[in-house]
Amino acid sequence: MGESEFVPSVAVSVREFDPTKDIEKVEAVERICEVGPSGKLSLFTDLHGDPICRIAEIGQETVGMIRGCIKTVTCGKKLHRQGKNNTEPKQVPIYTKLAYILGLRVSPHHRRMGIGMKLVKKMEEWFRDNGAEYAYMATEKDNVASVKLFTDKCGYSKFRTPCILANPVFSHPARISHKVTIIELSPSDAEILYRSKFSTTEFFPRDVDSVLRNKLSLGTFLAVPKGLYRADTWPGSTRFLEGPPPCSWALVSVWNCKDVFTLEVKGASRVKKTLAKTTRVLDRAFPWLRLPSVPNFFEPFGFHFLYGLGGEGPQAQKMIRALCGFAHNLARDRGCEVVATEVSSQEPLRCAIPHWKMLSCEEDLWCIKRLGEDYSDGSLGDWTKSPPGFSIFVDPREV
Repeated sequence: MGESEFVPSVAVSVREFDPTKDIEKVEAVERICEVGPSGKLSLFTDLHGDPICRIAEIGQETVGMIRGCIKTVTCGKKLHRQGKNNTEPKQVPIYTKLAYILGLRVSPHHRRMGIGMKLVKKMEEWFRDNGAEYAYMATEKDNVASVKLFTDKCGYSKFRTPCILANPVFSHPARISHKVTIIELSPSDAEILYRSKFSTTEFFPRDVDSVLRNKLSLGTFLAVPKGLYRADTWPGSTRFLEGPPPCSWALVSVWNCKDVFTLEVKGASRVKKTLAKTTRVLDRAFPWLRLPSVPNFFEPFGFHFLYGLGGEGPQAQKMIRALCGFAHNLARDRGCEVVATEVSSQEPLRCAIPHWKMLSCEEDLWCIKRLGEDYSDGSLGDWTKSPPGFSIFVDPREV
């Protein structure tokens, strides 16, 4: 994403994406734009149903594109006193209208012509016209061209450095602790729990109900100690929150990216490909050994994304491990090769999330820009200057 310098040479026009005639042209640009460094996961997207998209053209040739969306999210929190004498303090979220830039692509044959910057400016115009107070984007910290475009030329500042954790889905099911019970929550139950426990988490979407009810959301799962509840005796989130809290619990939701995104490891050597294939051959020959055979990452494959990950209590990490094992088995049953998530670099539960370093990004980079005056629900000031918290809520619609 991005370009290294501005050298204008030809007239470039930017217009709205027309799904009836532009899909093939834009997908062609997607295919020739390598996303991600050599040896890492590369991403190929399905453009159908994007919230807003602009394309750049030189004559009749499509040479670039950009997508974006606007939503209301938590950007901070304030103390609210409640009760008869206003003595019971409660933290409540401060919301702001946030725009997100995603999918900026410029054809390799037309870079260093200012096309990327022109696309960003056009998208920002749409953001402002629709009341967005901030805009942000995500890129890899090693993507020098992208970072320079946004920070040096477009006025963005480095804001957060979450990590992307990806784990292979092996042919054998993961073992889950028999001391943990996993309960699938209804969307309404999940919404109650999320709003009660996570609404003050940075980037929490005000319309979390829409996320949980989206057709791509495969469910929300709660892990509690064995014997506390059974799936058939779950009292509901309201009673769960009103009653004595369990010593430990954890929560996660699963998003189906399989039909929307395709991943592929590019740039791997022939030796690495051969070694990976050898593990699969050995596993088929000796299945009782339960060898961790490496899936075929060198051709396009599907994945599941874990979001809304969190928990409380001294055994929260144990609960998260059980949920990750459950998510692994769900992905295995649905024919996916990877389970991925993105969390704050300071997330206390991060160490309990299984992942392969070679597939993961230890330091993603989010950059942010203030588009205008802040009209958030509360006295926030400038969000771009706020310190990071321990956790963030990654909206799966923007993955």
